This record gives sequence, structure tokens and C-alpha cells, in this order.
Amino acid sequence: MNLRILLVEDEPDVALTLSDLLTGEGYVVDTAPDGAQGLERAASGRFDLIVLDVMLPKMSGFEVCRQLRQHGKDVAILMLTARSQLTDRVVGLRLGADDYLTKPFEPPELLARVEALLRRVKKEKPPQVVEYDFGRIHIHFGRAEVLKDGSPINLAAKELDLLRYLIDRRGKVVSREELLEGVWEYQPGVSSRTLDVHIAWLRQKLEDNPQNPRHIHTVRGVGYRFSP
Repeated sequence: MNLRILLVEDEPDVALTLSDLLTGEGYVVDTAPDGAQGLERAASGRFDLIVLDVMLPKMSGFEVCRQLRQHGKDVAILMLTARSQLTDRVVGLRLGADDYLTKPFEPPELLARVEALLRRVKKEKPPQVVEYDFGRIHIHFGRAEVLKDGSPINLAAKELDLLRYLIDRRGKVVSREELLEGVWEYQPGVSSRTLDVHIAWLRQKLEDNPQNPRHIHTVRGVGYRFSP
């Protein structure tokens, strides 16, 4: 599966040049012309990397970065700016950016930074949990065994896959887009509604109060978060 990059850049010529450059390297590139659209696409979509200009209309790159991190998006962020002052670089990094590139730059340097960030993200994928306890539930994923107060609970294969995906990323907000890609791999006929139904089934089987879940939380407009 090709890696996906969101490019947030307001200068059309620069956006076209960078998009062509990244596409030529085999990346799937989506673009946004201002900070507000960039934030919306980043929050609702699943990307491996965001290339984010700092000086943007409607919302600065700094604010886009801040809001993404505040909402639990741990996607890699490479910030681009014409500014070269140390204070600007420090602000971006403190807000959660992973790397910083000052304009003007040569295409090979951008590609090298992108490749390095994507390699690091790939290495940092969370290890899969084999055995896990929360509340009154004990799970052994290796044996596909789920117990509540010692009594077995029957989970369908996709329910178990979904639960494991959330537990592996416990404490983090996981977008609907990422769950559909990570659990169902965009299988034909699988919609966002399918995800909601599976979440509801998990709550019915695992939560003491499914209407007020303690562990499987909805993050409105974004996705879901598992809390131990």
C-alpha cells in the first residue's frame, strides 16, 4: 500500500511542484490550500505524513499542528517555512512538529527528510498486545479468548481485530479513516456505518454500561479512543 502524504501549501506553483515531486517518488499526495482545509483533511483522513507550511491563510501551520496534537493525531509532521529564526523553529517543534525545513530548499533535501520521517514512523508502529486485562475483561489475542468475570464471551473475528487495534493504540484518538484502513483495509461494501455497528457490538459485550462506556469512547467528529 502506497504511503499517503497531505501537503498543506497556499502557493499554487509550490504546491504543484512539491506534489509532482512526491508523486514521482510513489507517494499518494493530497493537497490543501489553507490551514483550515488542511486541519479538516488531516483530522478526518489517514495520512502517514503531513508536509505543513507555516505561513497559511485562515489558520497558521503552527495552529494546525497544535490542534492536531491536541486531538491525539500522532501523524508525522514536517513543517516548511520561509522563516529562518531559531525561535520559529523552536515553536514548531514544541507544538509537536517532527522536523523543520526552511525555504528555499533543494528537492533532494525535502525527499531525504520525508524518507527519514516515514522510516521512523514505520519503526515506531506499536507492538501488538498478546494478552490484556481491563475492567472485568481478560483477553488473550493469541488464543482468540475473551473472558468477562471468568466466563467466555464470543467475539467475531472483526470485532476482535477492531478491539486489538484500539488497545494497541490505547489512550490515543484513532480516526475513523484509520480504523477502516487498518482493520478492514477498505474492503468493498465496508462503510463508516459498519465501523459504528462493530463499536456498538463491542460495547454491548464488554462494557458494564454500553450507553456510558468506560473504555471505548467516541471522539465526536474524529473517531474512537480506548481507555484502560
